[in-house]
Amino acid sequence: MTARDALLFVFVGCLIIGTGFVQSWNSALLILNMGLISAIMALGVNLQWGLAGLFNVGVMGFVALGGLAAVVTSMPANAEEWSVGGVRVIFGLLLGAGTIIATIMLRQRMAADRARNLATLVVLIGGFFLFRAVFDPGVDAIESVNPAATGYLGGLGLPVLVAWPVGGLLAAGAAWIIGKTALGLRSDYLAIATLGIAEIIIAILKNEDWLSRGVKNVVGLPRPVPYEIDLQNSESFVERAAGLGLDPTTASTLYVKLGYSILFAIVLIILLWLAQKALNSPWGRMMRAIRDNEVAAEAMGKDVTARHLQVFILGSAICGIAGAMMTTLDGQLTPGTYQPLRYTFLIWVMVIVGGSGNNLGAVLGGFLIWFLWVQVEPIGLLVMQGVTAGMADGYWLKDHLLDSAAHMRLLTMGLVLLLVLRFSPRGLIPER
Repeated sequence: MTARDALLFVFVGCLIIGTGFVQSWNSALLILNMGLISAIMALGVNLQWGLAGLFNVGVMGFVALGGLAAVVTSMPANAEEWSVGGVRVIFGLLLGAGTIIATIMLRQRMAADRARNLATLVVLIGGFFLFRAVFDPGVDAIESVNPAATGYLGGLGLPVLVAWPVGGLLAAGAAWIIGKTALGLRSDYLAIATLGIAEIIIAILKNEDWLSRGVKNVVGLPRPVPYEIDLQNSESFVERAAGLGLDPTTASTLYVKLGYSILFAIVLIILLWLAQKALNSPWGRMMRAIRDNEVAAEAMGKDVTARHLQVFILGSAICGIAGAMMTTLDGQLTPGTYQPLRYTFLIWVMVIVGGSGNNLGAVLGGFLIWFLWVQVEPIGLLVMQGVTAGMADGYWLKDHLLDSAAHMRLLTMGLVLLLVLRFSPRGLIPER
């Protein structure tokens, strides 16, 4: 890290600390926590794009799978739902998977002729109707049990920290399936495929109530840090807070957010260290060679498709970990909030602005862009209020300018992206 790189990190740190002094330390810690999670997402995308040149615009889907992992892993199982339809749903899913596997084996063993095509249709259509006959009644039974509060199977009841690596594994499994079918495509077709598959994942989370409660949301996820009310009822904590001149309510919220910050920082440091080791290893040099010239790398005996699949899985797993962390921080899974603008476009802006191909640049971009995303709208409103202070109330221009403050986020993101691409086209911390 050069002195210039260090100064950029210090500058972003000063922005967050300044938020604590000007607004509140709760706001500063919230920005820090989401900045840490955003930096991890940017690290995963940088691994795919900066190291291998894979244009993945389905980041949102892998983040959502990480959020689902938090529910499936940490929420307690709902016994009544399991008793009325759990076995049927599991058996139906196994039948669906068995149909796909049988189709693949059939096409591998039979000669490519009309008989193989006919047999494929018979297995697929028969398996589909058998799957629906078993699966649908189980789903209806589960979703009819107390739908206002539960109506889904629940999870395994494990500690929520276990959900973070599970989120990575779930996203990695999905990435393997996607990669086996889509990585042979050209970069523009790969982008379309990943975006479409991400939308399919979100559609499943929104509509399969038995799995994730859909748009009803799963709330009350377990936490790896204490609850504020428990801290406020602790005499020793209240005494320590009073010694620092803080009231128990403020002290408890700061304590919880700081606990999340420590956990998230540990994960980011570990992943950044591993990413740096990979970048500087022979494997990293091979990946950059493939990125720069696939034909030459393939001529040297490198299996380009297999290496692309490797790095696609690794980057997606990192995004899945970040998704599980974010759901843990929120304490709920809300499938309706997964939008491409926030979970794909913004992450790409972080990577481009920070410096594609440089892990430190991706981390810097994660913090900087998230800070701007949160703070630009209130700052823009203050600016507009100052500009229109001398205008009469009800004047059309004043109303228009004040209403336009809500769009400052998008304007600022576009402006920052244009300025960086103009004056530092390789990012704030470019690849060496």
